[in-house]
Amino acid sequence: MNAGWPVELREGEITLRPIRVRDQRSWQEVSRRNRDWLRRWEATVPPAPAGTSAGTRPTYRQMVRYLRNEAAAGRMLPFVVLYGDQLVGQLTVGGITWGSMCSANVGYWIDETAAGRGIMPTAVALAVDHCFRALGLHRIEVCIRPENRPSRRVVEKLGFREEGTRPRYLHIDGDWRDHLVYALTVEEVPEGMLTRWRSIRSGHRHGN
Repeated sequence: MNAGWPVELREGEITLRPIRVRDQRSWQEVSRRNRDWLRRWEATVPPAPAGTSAGTRPTYRQMVRYLRNEAAAGRMLPFVVLYGDQLVGQLTVGGITWGSMCSANVGYWIDETAAGRGIMPTAVALAVDHCFRALGLHRIEVCIRPENRPSRRVVEKLGFREEGTRPRYLHIDGDWRDHLVYALTVEEVPEGMLTRWRSIRSGHRHGN
């Protein structure tokens, strides 16, 4: 059982909560409306070897069932992102590893109409603080395609370190794609990620 799950995290109008089966209509509507915006960054299934059957994209219910099972096993935290009461995106903490590593990775997407408002940096900050403080993880990693400037700006605003490139790391939009690696350890944010982000936003509002 995952001691850090289920959980709801909130900052102002922004909420992270577990994805639910009953989110299907809202989730599919946002996904459908943002198909062109998101397609370039979406994971795809590589061609199957000759003589084997190719994997198929899961249904929404199959996806939620898988995510909930992974969360129950302590390997994942699958959130939807709400702005007010509107579903505007998804954030998943995955690859949770314990032992001598105590690490995880974070992936996310947001509705194009909600981008640029500080929603996703806030969501990432909430998730990172939960991972470091409630779960006791030591390192968080985010891997992003070099061409995905909006996604890169999210982690750069929060002060993640760029560590280098992983060539042909993930199958995205029909091919194996290079990814930049961004990372952060708990020692680098002793004040907490959300506190750091509040300070950054306050400085921007005051013209610093």
